[in-house]
Amino acid sequence: MIALIQRVSQARVRVDGGVIGEIGRGLLAFVCAERADTEREADSLLAKMLACRIFADEAGKMNRSVRDVEGGLLIVSQFTLAADTNSGTRPSFTPAADPQTGRRLYERFVAQARVAHPHVATGAFGAMMQVELVNDGPVTLWLQVRPKA
Repeated sequence: MIALIQRVSQARVRVDGGVIGEIGRGLLAFVCAERADTEREADSLLAKMLACRIFADEAGKMNRSVRDVEGGLLIVSQFTLAADTNSGTRPSFTPAADPQTGRRLYERFVAQARVAHPHVATGAFGAMMQVELVNDGPVTLWLQVRPKA
């Protein structure tokens, strides 16, 4: 499972012109399930994301997690993170989970995030969304959890 996370000072998601999810300071997480992923990968990726120390401490060093700073989470599904761009100019999305599995794992990720963290907002799975953000830093990281063999 993949997450592209960005440390933001604010972020929001719009669908059909209306805001459906919004946070102030925190993490914007684009999340994608791949073909072999299960709930185990979703849970592991969430734990990794919540523990990721990318917020500044008193000395200005990236040493605090989103939990430590009581920041928000904005979780947005994005199957294009699984794009295979190794040949040609048109990406292939065969590494991505099928839509039913992708939805199930995204919903699991969001549900577990809501249990573990007090402020969680989301996009809409499968919808055409417009995402607005102010990347703080900028800080953008790629997190990936692969199934164990």
